[in-house]
Amino acid sequence: MDSRHWRAELALVAVAFIWGATFVVVKQALADVSTFLFLGMRFTLAAVLLALALSGRLGRARAEEWRGGLLCSGLLFLGYALQTTGLRLTTASKSAFITGLYIVLVPLLGSLVQRVVPRPWELGGAALATAGTALLTAGGAGGMDLRLNAGDMLTAACAVAFAAHLLAVERYSRRMDYERLSLYQVAGVAGLSWLAAGTVETPRVEWSQALLFALLATALLATALSFLLYTWAQRHTSATKAALIFALEPVFAGVLAWAVSGEEWGAGSLGGAALILAGIVLAELKPARA
Repeated sequence: MDSRHWRAELALVAVAFIWGATFVVVKQALADVSTFLFLGMRFTLAAVLLALALSGRLGRARAEEWRGGLLCSGLLFLGYALQTTGLRLTTASKSAFITGLYIVLVPLLGSLVQRVVPRPWELGGAALATAGTALLTAGGAGGMDLRLNAGDMLTAACAVAFAAHLLAVERYSRRMDYERLSLYQVAGVAGLSWLAAGTVETPRVEWSQALLFALLATALLATALSFLLYTWAQRHTSATKAALIFALEPVFAGVLAWAVSGEEWGAGSLGGAALILAGIVLAELKPARA
């Protein structure tokens, strides 16, 4: 492995750590701000930073590129809206592991779009991850609780949106410049978030150190920097390796939630998290198609 490959994979590990850490940061910040107002501020700042970083490198856009940006940003907004709303009602560690289901859902949704039968290891990975999600959401530190949690359900829906978003990005990133697509997505989420903040919620903000830190961390690190790192790294490693590395994201989130916020983990929660990771690995460690 040459130096570019291991540097790229280290960059992806860093992105997974950043994304995992933001679950705890955002969970704490949501006590001081409404959901869509937070998303609007986060993605607006990130869009400005990306626009400055890419200034002079983007030419005139074609009509298809606008369509791709609109579709990808709409799905990305839906995923973040569901995830952030659900995070108010569930724990940071649960949110991270349930969101990680998108890695398993991508090949299943891809099979549906392409009208082909999912392969056995993809179905097996989905089954393991589904069982893990049920165990994770039902088994807390205090034992089994089979009551449905609205936050868990919203987070599961966000995993579907993120999976659809990845398929859309896969399609349009081959037809347009990926840096342009990244900027369009971030700017699109910013615009949709401001629209939602003024229509479907009563905007609320109480400025605090936790909120300011969350805005800076998510805009600078988890959005602008992570998009650029991911773009660079994907040039020097495979998509399969990237997906496996991103399976570390919920692990980082769970460890940080325990270390920083004191979230308790019972046997059911640990078993469910292990099944989700096993399902993700099974879905990604698939033999190459001939």
